[in-house]
Amino acid sequence: MYSQIINDIRELKIQGAINVAKSAVEAFSIKLEELYQEKKSNDINEFVKSLNGVKIELFSLRSTEPCLRNALNFIFSNITFTTSIEELFSKLKKNIELTNNHFTESKMLTVKYGSKKLTSGMTIFTHCHASTVTSIILDAKKQGKNFKVHNTETRPLFQGRITAKELADNGIDVELFVDSAARVALKKCDIMLIGADAIQSDGTVINKIGSEMFAEIANRYDIPVYICTDSWKFDPASIFGFEEIIEERHYKEVWPEKPDNVKVSNFAFERIKPELISGIISELGIYKPEAFLTEVIEKYPWMLLK
Repeated sequence: MYSQIINDIRELKIQGAINVAKSAVEAFSIKLEELYQEKKSNDINEFVKSLNGVKIELFSLRSTEPCLRNALNFIFSNITFTTSIEELFSKLKKNIELTNNHFTESKMLTVKYGSKKLTSGMTIFTHCHASTVTSIILDAKKQGKNFKVHNTETRPLFQGRITAKELADNGIDVELFVDSAARVALKKCDIMLIGADAIQSDGTVINKIGSEMFAEIANRYDIPVYICTDSWKFDPASIFGFEEIIEERHYKEVWPEKPDNVKVSNFAFERIKPELISGIISELGIYKPEAFLTEVIEKYPWMLLK
């Protein structure tokens, strides 16, 4: 089961930053149980060494995933005075439960705040597939609000089709555009909602490739751009100068049998400048990027602990 989860994360069968993080937590929990049951001694240092090896392996699966790293780091927080393997095991299990509770409660609050930004008669633009964005739209629909959605197909893996189908299946008027027609789609919209894969300390948001281009178009037409996300996607390492790696995927996603003399660029994500962002909607509320960072650090001081 553990091996299956890590393979699914590595091979992109599990997509979306929250889904990746939750799956990594599940994998860690499985391995924790295995190591606890199979332990050959009461050497807590050896046990911790094995657990750190698991954490490092899970960290390595996807490069642009601070939410995964934050979730696993939280599991290891507040355990410094553990004196036995049994006590350590119990504390880690409790933190796993708290981590899963965070994701549930965070999404509920983010959806609550985000849906208030939507009113009847709007046309909403979104890119790629973000479960938080679709949940916000579906919640607004449940409140009796009527609106349209324009979304992009999102090449090369067409995650936008997932969004379109999910919304259409729930009775929402949705129109799918090819990525290169995003300007046409946006000109007719009132608001842009997208997710995030990472947020850096300077307020830069990292999301699916194309996101900054669309945010620039939105700004040109005075369309507000909101990032809908769990605040655990903030990368605390960026405070100390670490630049989030932009994951580049295999060319075969784009052109399986390309000519040998053609190079294919297949970056999965790009950076969105904070000045293009009207607000970040998270479980903490709705804040400008600079204010959002202050709130995250105040709410989750453990993120900065080494």
